Amino acid sequence: MDVAWRIEVYGAVQGVGFRPFVHRLATGLGLRGDVRNAGGHVVINATGSRARLEAFLSTMTSDQPGAAQIRDLVVTPDRPDGRPAGFEIVESEAVPGRAREIPPDLATCADCLRELFDPANRRHRYPFINCTACGPRATIVESLPYDRVRTTMRAFEMCAACAAEYHDPADRRFHAEPIACGSCGPRLRFTSVEGDAALRAAVEIVSAGGVVAVKGLGGFQLVCDALDGAAVARIRQIKGREAKPLAVMVRDVTAADALAVLTEPARALLRGPSAPIVLAPRRLGVLAPEVCNGLADVGLFLPYTPLHHLLLDGLRGPLVVTSANHADSPMCVEPPSGLDVDGVLTHDRPIAARYDDSVIRSFGSRSTVIRRARGLAPAPLRLPISTPEPLLAVGAQLKSTFTLADGEHAVLGPHIGDLSDAETLDAYEAALGSLSRIHAIDPVHTVHDLHPGYLSTRLARRLPSRIAVQHHHAHVAAVAAEHALRPPFLGVAYDGLGLGDDGTFWGGELLLAGYTGYRRLGRFSHAPMPGGSAAVLRPARMALGYLLGGETIGEPIPDGLAAGLPDRDVIRRMITRGVNCPVASSAGRLFDAAAALLGVCDVNGFEGEAALRLEQAAAEFPGAEPLAWRLERRDGVWVYDGVATLRHLLEAKADGEPAGRLAAAFHATVAAVTVLLCERAAAEHDVTQVCLSGGVFQNRLLATDVLARLSAAGFEPYIGERVPVNDGGISYGQAAIAAARLSGRTGGDARSSCA
Repeated sequence: MDVAWRIEVYGAVQGVGFRPFVHRLATGLGLRGDVRNAGGHVVINATGSRARLEAFLSTMTSDQPGAAQIRDLVVTPDRPDGRPAGFEIVESEAVPGRAREIPPDLATCADCLRELFDPANRRHRYPFINCTACGPRATIVESLPYDRVRTTMRAFEMCAACAAEYHDPADRRFHAEPIACGSCGPRLRFTSVEGDAALRAAVEIVSAGGVVAVKGLGGFQLVCDALDGAAVARIRQIKGREAKPLAVMVRDVTAADALAVLTEPARALLRGPSAPIVLAPRRLGVLAPEVCNGLADVGLFLPYTPLHHLLLDGLRGPLVVTSANHADSPMCVEPPSGLDVDGVLTHDRPIAARYDDSVIRSFGSRSTVIRRARGLAPAPLRLPISTPEPLLAVGAQLKSTFTLADGEHAVLGPHIGDLSDAETLDAYEAALGSLSRIHAIDPVHTVHDLHPGYLSTRLARRLPSRIAVQHHHAHVAAVAAEHALRPPFLGVAYDGLGLGDDGTFWGGELLLAGYTGYRRLGRFSHAPMPGGSAAVLRPARMALGYLLGGETIGEPIPDGLAAGLPDRDVIRRMITRGVNCPVASSAGRLFDAAAALLGVCDVNGFEGEAALRLEQAAAEFPGAEPLAWRLERRDGVWVYDGVATLRHLLEAKADGEPAGRLAAAFHATVAAVTVLLCERAAAEHDVTQVCLSGGVFQNRLLATDVLARLSAAGFEPYIGERVPVNDGGISYGQAAIAAARLSGRTGGDARSSCA
């Protein structure tokens, strides 16, 4: 006897070819019924024998489309009355209820790529070719359910040929919402020419050494020949980006191998449907020197749109492809004005939401997200403890993101930029408004950093219910939440700066933490930051802060060892008088000081440059022994004396030790101290889970060493893999903490609890 089931499917199941997959599967099993998009999930009504329905469920979960991700299934008995003779895809419906999911954009699939370069195919060289397995998603969605009429493709009426494919269950473009061709879809434009002629005009300019702005998926990009130093220098001038490396797009993994030393996990990342920028050690002497500006890593990615494939096919070499906005500003979604470019290759498909390219750094078998954006965001994450009421976590100031949460469902928005001006703030608010509306999340609470001067903190004041979360607690909670850890856990948070409970700036912290609170068990020693933000820009100032006024357990550094650093007398007076010298216990600032003392970086041209150059110098001397260090218990907290390490570094430098060997020894010291701090904490609190977070752990050398040492010492170490370890992950950690506090899982003061 036949039975009927209503099956609700939650997860990444819209915009990934899931309904056509369900249709084919159900038809093959002889089931009757229908499938539809409903809100942000999929509803299936299926009738047949119990055995066939069970086979249907089993196969649906085991053989789902590659970009789909089923997170939850709800199966309820239904009445078989009135079911059609066959199985249909029916009109979507907007319904309230469970949280919705926007599918991320997917890189061009192999089938579409073959058609793109097949002269016999009707979509030959059509730059907007796509199917259910690939193409734009998050950048064109305006509302859910995900149907063409709710995307920026609604203005393009399908021609008869496209409509036939769209309605044919046997076709891979069956219900592919962005379906289009040269007859009915978007068209390229370059000045007065359109279509393939526009593309060829742009190719000619780039091949002649020019710079072209190109409308990509989530915004405009600047494109030039990556082998042409003069063209790359122009892009740097246009963007106002003097020092930070630029990303390079190559045709395939073989071309990437020619430019960088790639591990197999790195190759897999490049080939994946999210097609992120992957940071890897570059091979010397290939790219124009202006691309990487002397740094060891290069950011490589493969073409992820048909337009990129066509550009690379025409130019036959690596391209610099970078966002067309000014450095640290949001992506441009309208044709950029006032840029010194040689032309703009645009098209008439509107961009619904700006998305920069995602960036991942691989090390060994692991990787960590540096920037979570196109291809990764806004795929939702889960919270370890559900929030009883919807909330908005507004993140920090740098690498700004926000997280919307409802129940266990958390939407970590895409990277926007540093909240430093009105333009970025406008982009932040626009993205927040769009995702709030699409996901139907109306926050009751806002969650923010302790720092009162952050623009994100000021945004939080718009809702009456506010929850403050300490910066480094959010860092480690983000890692714990991503890996669904049960508290308590140890949190190692190493970054530049974050306001601590005591009013000083923290950044080298060991916490015993849970989701509702934490205890500070260890820290790096204090040092003044002469000039405040000026000390971040100029590492030599930070070095003088440690040498002339740093907290030390042993003897201070002899004055002679500090000779030669600029502005020494001025800095000494500032420290003595306490003039604009905020105190920090920051691992990031200690790395800056070491870089300055070894002469590897005098000015931070971008955030973290000194640490990157220190890591690069250290890579030439693997297996270095640690420098001296001191560890002492002060007021119940273990304090690592950075001054003692810097003193040994300076003495060894005076004895003629190479800067690279000392840089490696410095890294080994920080790794050894980190493990020792964790061992001291574990002995007292019997905790073995360790979460590594903060921007300092973007350092491949340090992260690899600390992970290996912790594992060897019997710990279970974790690092952010889907959530950025830098400030881009702060908002997700804030959401996890606020959800736990609101749920009332533990009693007592949340700040002192470690549940």
